Amino acid sequence: MNRRDFLRRTSLAALTVAVPPAVLPAPPDGVAGRVLTAEQWRTLMLVQDHLLPSEPGAPGSRDIQATAYLDAALADPDLDPDTRAFVLRGIGWLDDLALEVAGYPFAELEPGPREDLLRRISDTPSGESWLSTLVGYTLEALLGDPLYGGNPGGIGWIWLGHDPGQPRPTPATLYGRLGKP
Repeated sequence: MNRRDFLRRTSLAALTVAVPPAVLPAPPDGVAGRVLTAEQWRTLMLVQDHLLPSEPGAPGSRDIQATAYLDAALADPDLDPDTRAFVLRGIGWLDDLALEVAGYPFAELEPGPREDLLRRISDTPSGESWLSTLVGYTLEALLGDPLYGGNPGGIGWIWLGHDPGQPRPTPATLYGRLGKP
């Protein structure tokens, strides 16, 4: 089974995942996000592109604003600080491995060497967990309500043929804001 079939078959179950408050759009080139530096953003964007590439008729990570979504999730004050640190450390692991193996940071490599490094990092328990964490946030960006910053225009829902139903969240009822002034 390929990635697309896997996502199509498993993604409806993932619709119940809680997502963080609203996201900022992708920062301009060279500008840092809410948590991510410009280089961290670029590295994560390329990893997420690998995990969910754009294909004809199917949205990819850039189409669903997955990196902006992840940056906002990392900025959520209610996020477990260990999760934030783990995601950020993973970027460092990947770049350290890229420098050791290829002599360049991950983001400066061609797609083939990037694939090799991701496979290599996935063979370690921490690397596999890091990539699984990124897949989870990428799926949230694909399937969550557009109000949370991913899935613009419901592109993920349209691809899956999903009707989100009613009531949908409003700015006042966003997850993470309920019960807060």
